[in-house]
Amino acid sequence: MAVDSLQDSRKSYEGRRVLVTGGLGFIGSNLVAALANLGAQVTVIDSLIPEYGGNLRNLEGIGTGRVRVDMSDVRNRHTLPYLVRDQDTLFNLAGQTSHMDSMTDPETDLDINARAQLSILEACRLHNPDIRVVFASTRQIYGRPLYLPVDEHHPLQPVDVNGINKLAGEGYHILYSDVYGIRSTVLRLTNTIGPRMRVKDSRQTFVGTWIRQLLTGERIEVWGGNQLRDFTYVDDVVAAFLLAGSRGEAVGRVFNIGGTPPVSLRELAELMVDVNGGGSFVVRDFPEERRKIDIGDFYADDSLIRETLGWEHLTSLRSAIEQTLGYYRYELSYYL
Repeated sequence: MAVDSLQDSRKSYEGRRVLVTGGLGFIGSNLVAALANLGAQVTVIDSLIPEYGGNLRNLEGIGTGRVRVDMSDVRNRHTLPYLVRDQDTLFNLAGQTSHMDSMTDPETDLDINARAQLSILEACRLHNPDIRVVFASTRQIYGRPLYLPVDEHHPLQPVDVNGINKLAGEGYHILYSDVYGIRSTVLRLTNTIGPRMRVKDSRQTFVGTWIRQLLTGERIEVWGGNQLRDFTYVDDVVAAFLLAGSRGEAVGRVFNIGGTPPVSLRELAELMVDVNGGGSFVVRDFPEERRKIDIGDFYADDSLIRETLGWEHLTSLRSAIEQTLGYYRYELSYYL
């Protein structure tokens, strides 16, 4: 984040009470660390369900005096009033992220990504209508792109249950902002990578699996290989959340968070092997169950958040991979 934006964020969050759902997860824990460094008093909500990426190790080294962890599930409507009451800002990152899991267990995806989001907003409406909310959505809601790069005006046509439920979740946030004044912003994230991401499987991102395979001497499996993607380093995503939660211009708005210039998955594998100083990969055909919900090429147009909030994407793809590999060379055992 640029120096002037960092100073503005410190003024916005120092001494403020901030609630982060999914705060033991990948992006949530990096956001918690940034908020604690900015002087916020942070409450983390996380259920630590094994499939969803939460990990107590993710808060290692973060100032415990400014961070409190509440082991709650956002599906528990009875605890939500207590949790949202008296908070200044809510960063709502709790979610089920696996596209395949959403197809094999759609009811759970519905409960977490849609029903629970409505319950959270109802708790805000009834018990803390002045709270400021930022919701983590996903590029998956666009489906297979009709044009590239994809901007916020692109038709919304999800190809899996996860995308449909995330679309409902963001719709609730904008509706409650427009109708009830629950000042909300939606950020549509692309492929986020960095320290603290899930690497034991591909439920969160296939890049995590590739990181693990590289560091354990396994061969990376690249499915397809020609698909184009953009990637965002987690620090840049955190900067977007901090800006969105502190700027009035963001209220009631939806923003894409874009990433690096697009590369093919084959090029990504080659770069990761190069940065690692060794390793190998093999290109395979897409498994049929994955092919049905693959969106093909995707990269985002993020000009709206750049122009509106002054957000910048600062981290190159090589640097992002270097920093991520560097983290897991020491921390991998805690994430397997």
